[in-house]
Amino acid sequence: MSRPAAKKELGQHFLVDENLLGVIDRLAELGSEDVVLEVGRGLGVLTTYLADRVDHVHAVELDRSLEPPLREALEGRDNVELHFGDALRVDLAALEPPPTKLVANLPYNIATPLVVESLDGLPSVERWCVMMQREVADRFFAVPSTKAYGAVSVLVQLAAERTGFHPVSRTVFRPRPNVDSALVGFRRRELPPDFARVKQLVTAAFAHRRKRLANSLELAGLATRAEATDALAEIGREPTVRAEELTPPEFVALATALAT
Repeated sequence: MSRPAAKKELGQHFLVDENLLGVIDRLAELGSEDVVLEVGRGLGVLTTYLADRVDHVHAVELDRSLEPPLREALEGRDNVELHFGDALRVDLAALEPPPTKLVANLPYNIATPLVVESLDGLPSVERWCVMMQREVADRFFAVPSTKAYGAVSVLVQLAAERTGFHPVSRTVFRPRPNVDSALVGFRRRELPPDFARVKQLVTAAFAHRRKRLANSLELAGLATRAEATDALAEIGREPTVRAEELTPPEFVALATALAT
């Protein structure tokens, strides 16, 4: 069977170099009892590798044209469930058995929202090992007051701690992407109380990055400027502070201060 062409509009870059699979195995700490969620299966190189090492694989793919080669590649492996649909719309929380790890070569155009939503939307997931655009991977664990630091940095760091990072050559994909990639591994930590409210606050705080944080919160309707200023004072911050200056724990403290 001929190899399907990647679809640029779907952000497809198929993993074709099997040498990278050992790195994924190490970062994901794959075990025989794992239930893995894989999103963006491509040609099934990673899917078959996972199927031979874990208990169950939920493999989600948007592109129906990939079904024939995938089923051919997975022949004889009855521990893989194929789910066709948009991973951002599929009810991943309803998967049975529930996934314990998210291991994937993520399509570039859904990497950030998928990971962010999985932090609280997939509480059964304890570990992530995801391949994505290098620029996006750098944002996940960026430090405050840097260009890469933003809402996704805060949310990921509140929910998880990094366990590994591996730059990936463009040559492992077909077609070759025009950007660098990276594998990033991280494991869950206990979510702060009322994470949904903290997420709302963080998203609003970075919606107007160049504005003062108090102004951004007022624009989002989360607090008046005076209320935001008082809450910032309560956590020891000046009224002129911008979102990019606060650490992840300070956002949790700010959410608490605004709620009291």
